[in-house]
Amino acid sequence: MKHANKVALVTGAAQGLGLACAERFLADGAKVVLVDVQGDKVRAQAERLGESATWYAADLSEISSEMARAIVAKAVDHFGSLDIVVNNAGIIHTADFVDFPEDAFDRVQRVNLKSPFLIGQAAARVMIERGIQGAIINMSSINAELAIPNSVAYAVSKGGIKQLTAVMAVGLVRHGIRVNAIGPGTIATDLVLNSVMSSPAQRHTVLSRTPMGRCGEASEVASVASFLASDDASYIIGQTIYPDGGRLILNYTVPVNE
Repeated sequence: MKHANKVALVTGAAQGLGLACAERFLADGAKVVLVDVQGDKVRAQAERLGESATWYAADLSEISSEMARAIVAKAVDHFGSLDIVVNNAGIIHTADFVDFPEDAFDRVQRVNLKSPFLIGQAAARVMIERGIQGAIINMSSINAELAIPNSVAYAVSKGGIKQLTAVMAVGLVRHGIRVNAIGPGTIATDLVLNSVMSSPAQRHTVLSRTPMGRCGEASEVASVASFLASDDASYIIGQTIYPDGGRLILNYTVPVNE
């Protein structure tokens, strides 16, 4: 197994992409710490996954360096090490630009951008101290490249993740720590299926811009995370990999099977 005897920490792991990543790392032999604001839900998922999983409840909208250290310490105290971090937790708030609330903008940045910075920093310090040649993966989005007019905070945070990933990568490579990002397109999580894809008009808009003609699956994003954390990606740093069904390379629309 490619991640045997390794310990992975995944934020936003109670559902969706984070849970899929946690499940994939477990399947590939790792022990996993699931972190989420939904305490009851993340505990239930960790218990379902068995003794190679544990959980930690944390509200990353209140992230601080102390909280980041506590999250990292959970992995080290429970499993004795920390080799892989997936900074997946993310939120979105929608409003027209001129009406976008300041507090909502700040909250999105804290969860989506500041928590990867602080958790990545805390994890890197532990890896350096212990001589661990680990991997840190930040969850970006195609919206690091594409603008959405009513999602300014989300798009800004994901653009920030792209550059944070690059800076972390060049800063940590001398310690043997590799940092990369994943920028998913539209993925068929429960959240997406019950929001964007529940509207026929919005579904048509999304699929007409997706050459593969379908949403991605959470497991397809998790497979990229497992790859980036493995020795198969040993010469890759500072990159954002886009599992997006061709969304970013398309400059026109395609027919949709209704």
